[in-house]
Amino acid sequence: MSNRKPYVREVKRTWWKGHSFYRFYMIREATILPLILFTLFLTFGLGALVQGPEAWETWLGFMSNPVVIAINIVALAGSLFHAHTFFSMMPQVMPIKIKGKPVEKKLIVLGQWAAVAFISLVVLIIV
Repeated sequence: MSNRKPYVREVKRTWWKGHSFYRFYMIREATILPLILFTLFLTFGLGALVQGPEAWETWLGFMSNPVVIAINIVALAGSLFHAHTFFSMMPQVMPIKIKGKPVEKKLIVLGQWAAVAFISLVVLIIV
């Protein structure tokens, strides 16, 4: 047996800044942070709804705060960015063939956005 220590390369905390692919990846993954806050806001809203009209009005006042509105706008932008990157990857991850011919990548992406638009419209009509 050897008493030599194995070489362990030092990894800095900013390793991802050196390559554009990794910067893009880290930005994409960071979109979860405002979405966590948005989810917490909605969860507290459900709790306020259960507690009664006074708690609901307090929560509505909180939601009208400009900082909360800005966080929600950033969360929406992050969500749309995340959806865009996911939808653009989908044709490579799961190519679709109809009658043995591959479906054009643009059609798959447009179909996904059309589904999002349709579901959003249905939810808006219901609510």
